[in-house]
Amino acid sequence: MNTIDLNCDMGEGTGNDSALMPFISSTNIACGFHAGDFSTISETAHLALKYEVKIGAHPSFPDKENFGRTPMNFSLREIYEMVLYQLGAVDAIVKSLGGKLHHVKPHGALYNSAAINQECSTAIVKAVRDFSPELILFGLANSVMIEAAKESGLRYKQEVFADRTYQEDGTLTPRSQPSALITEEDQCLRQVLQMVQQGTVVSVNGKQIPIHADTVCVHGDGAHAIRFVQLLNTRLRQEGINISSE
Repeated sequence: MNTIDLNCDMGEGTGNDSALMPFISSTNIACGFHAGDFSTISETAHLALKYEVKIGAHPSFPDKENFGRTPMNFSLREIYEMVLYQLGAVDAIVKSLGGKLHHVKPHGALYNSAAINQECSTAIVKAVRDFSPELILFGLANSVMIEAAKESGLRYKQEVFADRTYQEDGTLTPRSQPSALITEEDQCLRQVLQMVQQGTVVSVNGKQIPIHADTVCVHGDGAHAIRFVQLLNTRLRQEGINISSE
């Protein structure tokens, strides 16, 4: 039986977390830099432990005004330190609840920068390794960040997206472009199944490109997010695909 991890960014104030948690296997909790605070970290971690969902930290640039989606200029040392700082905050709360931090997934502009910038990805990987070499790094499939994790010996999962379109080089279409998001449920379902079962995805230009899927990101902030995640969970199981973070 094939297995895929379903991860969702949470603790971001969408109001959907409690309804989504039963249908995913990993959660990425906002660390307070782009969204959330100590209370939302605790609330989300409580939910994850209740449903036995693996807990990850979701570090970002310090940019609540733009939800962490605006590129920012920081030195590599500052990127290293800000990631460490955020991991420490989430880890402390999770440990106090009897849980354990499982993975790290950068957010927004930090994630996109690490996907193409070797120095940025190396700074993030070093922060994760120095904090705990047992953690798993979630990064864009086939990206520079995955290569940095491989080179360092850090465990990683290659991430694909249910509701985002892809460029021919395997990067995500920038959100500034009108074709960046997929809004049709059937199209999202087809894309996920193709990536998981066939190891390919169709780019915005119609080209079939290879892609490796260890974990699928499902966004929890869409108008129909709850319905879609439930549908995806059901469809994957119907296809004989197990949903698990292991």
